[in-house]
Amino acid sequence: MLAWAIYISFTGALVSALLPRERPVLARWWALAVAVAGLAIAIAGYAAGFGHGREVIVDVLWVPSTGIHYMLAADGISRVLVLLAGIASVAGVLFSWNIELRTNQFFAFYLALIGGVYGVFLSFDFFLLFVFYEIAIVPKYFLIAIWGSTRREYGAMKLVLYSFVGSSMVLVGLLAAYATAGSHSTTLLDLAHAGLWCFPLVFVGFAILAGMWPFHTWAPTGHVAAPTAASMLLAGVVMKLGAYGCLRVAMGLFPHGLDPWGFSFLGIGSWRDVFAWLAVSGIVYGALVALAQTDFKFVIGYSSVSHMGFVLLGLMTLNQIGLDGAVLQMFSHGIIAGLLFAIVGRIVYDRTHTRQFAELETMHLSRRLPFAAWAFVVAGVASMGLPGFSGFVAELQVLVGSWRGNPLWTAAAGIGIIVGVAYIWRALQKAFFTDALPTVHELESEQARKFAAITWPEMAGVALLLASTLVVGLYPRILLDQIEPAVKALLAGGMQ
Repeated sequence: MLAWAIYISFTGALVSALLPRERPVLARWWALAVAVAGLAIAIAGYAAGFGHGREVIVDVLWVPSTGIHYMLAADGISRVLVLLAGIASVAGVLFSWNIELRTNQFFAFYLALIGGVYGVFLSFDFFLLFVFYEIAIVPKYFLIAIWGSTRREYGAMKLVLYSFVGSSMVLVGLLAAYATAGSHSTTLLDLAHAGLWCFPLVFVGFAILAGMWPFHTWAPTGHVAAPTAASMLLAGVVMKLGAYGCLRVAMGLFPHGLDPWGFSFLGIGSWRDVFAWLAVSGIVYGALVALAQTDFKFVIGYSSVSHMGFVLLGLMTLNQIGLDGAVLQMFSHGIIAGLLFAIVGRIVYDRTHTRQFAELETMHLSRRLPFAAWAFVVAGVASMGLPGFSGFVAELQVLVGSWRGNPLWTAAAGIGIIVGVAYIWRALQKAFFTDALPTVHELESEQARKFAAITWPEMAGVALLLASTLVVGLYPRILLDQIEPAVKALLAGGMQ
């Protein structure tokens, strides 16, 4: 069933490209219908997966001479991330309702990207996964370069260059694993336990797209340059492709790749130590840089780097609770980051035409855009990890797991959490709740320039994302019951 999410998305992209350019309303409703259909399939597939382990959806020999299979399968991890992609795709369409420039082409690229994302999360053949991985990256360039804003060509090219460098590392590593495994099949199941020297190459290649420090610099630039829906997908699901690749491919194929080296230098005795400290560095660095930003969208961009650090740290715990937290954090961050980018990029920027705090402070948005202020307050406390939201459960599990691995990792990550509270409160105060009283000139400007009313797609998108993080935060078992068996299987023996 889940495979139809891929086929419907690609079919929807093709039809959207063929729609008349002078009918933007038709393109919007078509994109929404396709995204909703994909979400419905994701929900149905997710519900059907309870009580089941890994299920093969389709397995057909694609290129017999090299053993390449068209193999799609799903376990609890895949189902959770497919559900995330479905939610993010619907929200992204809703927050793109104002696109007027080449609307049909915008949604064609958008739906092609979504189809590629679904494909990555369901692929169990490394060549097929790599194909979908590249399909998911290419539309991002056009979405940013054509419909983006600040330094869009630079942001698009930087994203693509970093992504292709990472992809090249992954491809080299997987081809080497294929050559050394002595197998005539490219399925992930048959390549498990291949040459260990390939592990860091594959892991870093995927981690680049996950925003791992110090390879993170493409992320804030890409987030800021991208249109709202692209920012939401970039933070919400595209960065998760990298984290998913680290878990499913790098750690799944090379389960001993994180074993101790047999010696240590400055307390570093394995790739596990290396990547854990890089993850912690990303948590703290991203939070500190976000605290210093004067551009509203850059704050959210660097906060994504910080929160993705929790995903990578959770992967390095190598225990059940830490890995459960890492997968749950992928879902949680995808929802919350998407909501934050939607508020900043669509609701605020499209009305004020500025993201600079110095200018936003003079607009007193808590009075003029109360819906945006209220939505950002809720999204902000969710990002901080307030109990009742999905981020609390996810980050708590990561921290407990990291404490069991190395208490120093937890202590350092705690600094990032504290700074995270500071940058969210600072952004709230500067953008919405400034203490400065409006001047006579500012009051006159407010009267002369009224902001457009909040639209129904914006309200629906905010409601969808808020409901998702609240449901998971209040009842995390709805996802953990799927995640835990899949993680347990990975810990027991990689892809076997």
